[in-house]
Amino acid sequence: MRIGIVGLPQCGKTTIFKLLTNVETKGNTKVNTGVAKVLDPRVTYLAKLFNPKKLSYAAIEMIDIAGFILSQTKKDGDFFDALRDVDAIVQVISTFTINNEMAAADDAQLDPIRDLDQVQAELVLADWNLVETRLERLEKERMKNPQSNKEQVILTKCRELLEQDLPLRLLELTDEEAKDIRGYNFFTLKPLLLVVNVNETQMRQAKYPKQGQINTWAKERGIPIIIVSGQVEMEINELDEDDKIMFMKDMGIEETGIQRLSREVYAHLGLISYFTVGEDEVKAWTISQGTTAKQGAGKIHSDIERGFICAEVISYEDFVSLGSIQKVKEKGLFRLEGKDYIIADGDIISFRFNV
Repeated sequence: MRIGIVGLPQCGKTTIFKLLTNVETKGNTKVNTGVAKVLDPRVTYLAKLFNPKKLSYAAIEMIDIAGFILSQTKKDGDFFDALRDVDAIVQVISTFTINNEMAAADDAQLDPIRDLDQVQAELVLADWNLVETRLERLEKERMKNPQSNKEQVILTKCRELLEQDLPLRLLELTDEEAKDIRGYNFFTLKPLLLVVNVNETQMRQAKYPKQGQINTWAKERGIPIIIVSGQVEMEINELDEDDKIMFMKDMGIEETGIQRLSREVYAHLGLISYFTVGEDEVKAWTISQGTTAKQGAGKIHSDIERGFICAEVISYEDFVSLGSIQKVKEKGLFRLEGKDYIIADGDIISFRFNV
């Protein structure tokens, strides 16, 4: 899965990218790529019990796309080219001025809802242009290709919504309709998450400019909001473990916004994890909701999928409550599942196979 991080210049998106991936960006590069770990506390807990040689969290590829500047973006097209290839979008907006001081809500230079709308409006416009171009071609082809009428109906629905300045993810489509337009790779059909980058004062006060408007905007569109302070999290990142705990306690936070963000992205994409455990490795395997046991086996190796016999399954909750695999077996909660079993989030699985 590839996640594109976007935002206006100086919004803090590159700081968010660095915190997620530990990758130093190159100033002259329009697109930077790195891998973010999904810091699942279940993996950490399992590692403490099994003390493995290797620990592997789930991971997501993150793409830091050069700051959105309207005139330049329309001219060179790099922004849209980079964004077309991602599976979901994270937009970062800043709620403080560049000198990092607390800004008043009526600060003429500070308007996070305006910044949010500016990027989203351009994505809506880009989708509208694509729809218009395709509809013009379909109109010319209609006499030659009767099937094009079906596509015209769907795209007309898309155009009507886009002309209300609304994203296509709000469009109610049947599974068949969604499949028919998937190839267009519309920007506003991609899952969206909003990161609000606040400064330390705002973090402590749990208050920032245009907060009500931003919350309303996100609620109307079903968009998750994650509050992050890039400034604070960079400071946390530089501390040793003891000082980190004390600092976070002083800030009144139990986990960093970056940890929440990685998990929110994961969940918002409909992804779940199953675990394999042992002395060699404890690992989280990324799958989509609805994945069968046989398909899940293929994530490890195609030979395991091809020679699948059954899956030995323990739920994470049962394992934690009972404390060991042996006790799970004694309680009759150890299960053998067939190839069509739908893997649940948190299943601990060992596959039997023969090739």
